[in-house]
Amino acid sequence: MKKGIFYIILPLSVFILILLFSIKISPFKEDVRITPKKMTLASYILSRAGYFFDEINAVPQNVFIEIKDEKSRMIVNNEPFFIKGICYSPIPVGQDGSYDFYRDPNRPWTIDGPMMEHMGVNTIRLYKPSPFPEATKQVVRYFYKKHGIMSIMGHYLGLWNSPNYGDKDFTEAIKTDVIAMVKEYKDEPGILFWLLGNETNISFGYEEINPWSTPEIDELKNPYERRIAKAKLFYSFVNDIAKAIKEIDPNHPVALGNSDATFLEIAREVTPDIDLVASNVYRGKTFGNFFRQVKLKYGKPVAVVEFGCDAFDARKAREDQDTQATFISSQVKDLIENSYYGSGIGNCLGGCVFEWNDEWWKYSDGGYDVQDEEGSWSKGEYYKDIEAPGNLNMNEEWWGINALSEKNELGVEKRIPRKVYYELKSLYTQELLPQKIKEENAR
Repeated sequence: MKKGIFYIILPLSVFILILLFSIKISPFKEDVRITPKKMTLASYILSRAGYFFDEINAVPQNVFIEIKDEKSRMIVNNEPFFIKGICYSPIPVGQDGSYDFYRDPNRPWTIDGPMMEHMGVNTIRLYKPSPFPEATKQVVRYFYKKHGIMSIMGHYLGLWNSPNYGDKDFTEAIKTDVIAMVKEYKDEPGILFWLLGNETNISFGYEEINPWSTPEIDELKNPYERRIAKAKLFYSFVNDIAKAIKEIDPNHPVALGNSDATFLEIAREVTPDIDLVASNVYRGKTFGNFFRQVKLKYGKPVAVVEFGCDAFDARKAREDQDTQATFISSQVKDLIENSYYGSGIGNCLGGCVFEWNDEWWKYSDGGYDVQDEEGSWSKGEYYKDIEAPGNLNMNEEWWGINALSEKNELGVEKRIPRKVYYELKSLYTQELLPQKIKEENAR
């Protein structure tokens, strides 16, 4: 009888093993842009088991901002943390900004992670999560577990979706989406802080990109008064979200995403629940009086979550790695000088260089498979090539600290580090803590 059962179980077990290692399935739901690579059923079961244990064992970091003697620093699990970051959006050649890189079957982050760790990066800025949470989590977990790199998780707050921050239905929908994001990722150990918006104040600033208004605001005759009214409305909305976030997640700071220091004096009046401002700042070789402006106008710590310099000379129509390296190195030194560890203002928590790799879709005049050389906007602070035709010296598709070349054997474009990569490695791997601070921490 026992032999009979054995002869039944053995071939059945072999049959099941063959099925497990031969049947292939897609790891994520399909969409119109991406067809994920197939994986065996056995691999899928193992990956799901790992995912399950990651879920039940997930413990969020305790992240907060310490202010001492008018100087600020971020603390992660009781250790000082200076943001040595990079903006991360690895859109491959041939795709545009709608591409969900989190679901890229070629997993470009497995190429980028080791390079970042070698360079000394400790933070990546993610502008938004994938619509598929499992895809986002695999990227956040990979960077944190494999390379000790934290993630700033952002949300655009609807800036590119015909916004109207005076419309209750619109703001409630955005708030609901943000809270859902926080609930989904708040227990991930790799999360550093929440970033609400990305230069969203440009929608009511002097350029008015994606402008919006309300009937009450339109009745104001003075354009400046209209901007101030919009600013109060928008920043109050952001604070409302921040307050709701803190009710469900006490472990991570909440940042106000802003373009430079514009309107921060208005934000100060209505954002008591915001912990820091996170600004995109493009002022050339240094940040000038930016940190002093933030201190006077807002009075809270700041992270510069976007800064950098493109690697193309629009005047001479050729790549210019030297200027890029010179500008970005100077900018990073300015961050350090104005941090807790420097002799400057002391309110800087660090920053994220824009960006990891070139994005060939940004200008798109020649298509997504061509890296365009035409400048698309002007910025006098980047004076080296300001005499370009029409003074258009900013080249959108050349901001990466890595250039892209032909795809390697894994289906990912080769990353070709520019000169600035090595300059940043020197800065990001240096010791930031002066001896007196080391002694203070030891006590």
